[in-house]
Amino acid sequence: MNRKGIILTIIVLAQFCCTSLWFASNGVMSDLLLNFNLDANALGYLTSAVQFGFILGTLSFAILTIADRFAPSKVFVICALLGALFNTLLIRPNNNLLLLILFRFLTGFCLAGIYPVGMKIASDYFDKGLGISLSFLVGALVLGTAFPHILSEILPQANWEHVITATSIIAVFGGFSMVILVPNGPYRIAAKRFDTNAFSKVFNNRPFRAAALGYFGHMWELYAFWTFVPLMLEFYNAIHTNSNLVVSLWSFLIIGIGGLACVIGGYISRKIGAKQTAFIFLLLSCICCLLSPLIFSISNPILFLLFLLFWGCVVIADSPLFSTLVAQNAEKKSKGTALTIVNCIGFSITIVSIMIINSLIGNWNTQFLFIILAVGPVLGLIGLRHNT
Repeated sequence: MNRKGIILTIIVLAQFCCTSLWFASNGVMSDLLLNFNLDANALGYLTSAVQFGFILGTLSFAILTIADRFAPSKVFVICALLGALFNTLLIRPNNNLLLLILFRFLTGFCLAGIYPVGMKIASDYFDKGLGISLSFLVGALVLGTAFPHILSEILPQANWEHVITATSIIAVFGGFSMVILVPNGPYRIAAKRFDTNAFSKVFNNRPFRAAALGYFGHMWELYAFWTFVPLMLEFYNAIHTNSNLVVSLWSFLIIGIGGLACVIGGYISRKIGAKQTAFIFLLLSCICCLLSPLIFSISNPILFLLFLLFWGCVVIADSPLFSTLVAQNAEKKSKGTALTIVNCIGFSITIVSIMIINSLIGNWNTQFLFIILAVGPVLGLIGLRHNT
């Protein structure tokens, strides 16, 4: 393996280790609620707190151009250490709901210095072949977010505090791996001073704007799909008496297969280009949204699961490709800011789509609920073509 291959492996490993903080509490949520005598609706508050923290964090990092003014590996390790600290504070014996929400929010804020900054570090090392590099990174994110669930399964005798502690320890390991083994990349151009216009002027570039609009449309669908996969499976079980799908297992597989799809998409982009590959995946996921009312009528559960597995692939495979286009079309000195602000807006959009679908549950027929997810891909496809 050459030096760049070793560097990419370290970046991917560090990204995987540190993004395990994202859903650390979700992996032990039932124990967390029981231990602190919390109501079931605390689940939504604790999950949303991380997303809001990430959004505010990316907004702050973008406005202050943190990833461009300072060595990104140092930003990464500081955020990894702080994120691990706030994650560990979940096991304090006297916690209440407010404190748990605060610790989850602060963990999400720190993730703003991990996920987009990890992509910035990769873009500093890879000019050509950036698409495949970011595909591995987003794949690491998918696996990292699922890791707490796996950890709680493979450590059946461990209590929930051990799971939380383990995710914090590997995050520390990931942070130190990045700062010790990954120096500044050859394509990094540091911003010399704080640029008050950097936040807004990144969108003046038309190809950049096209990539960003495609990414925003993709994000409208992505996290809402991931959130409501269990609901889809439960609804299918309810309307087909012969079906007894294990919701937790198939939810993990449908979401987790996206990590492999990201890598495959990266290799495809080498042949036909990142933009064309991203467009195809976004179009395919849009078609899945439009076909969603029909899939619940499929009486064969194997065909139903194959459709959801396919949807789980195409819904995420374009994400690293849009990030590649964003990085390639941003000014070199503001690349970190560009990646961060696009992440900020994208994750803000996820909350809107999730809340809209959540508010319609019980008021709309569940069979037709997920057509709404097509809105984002349709607008993303239009924006991607119109601004090219």
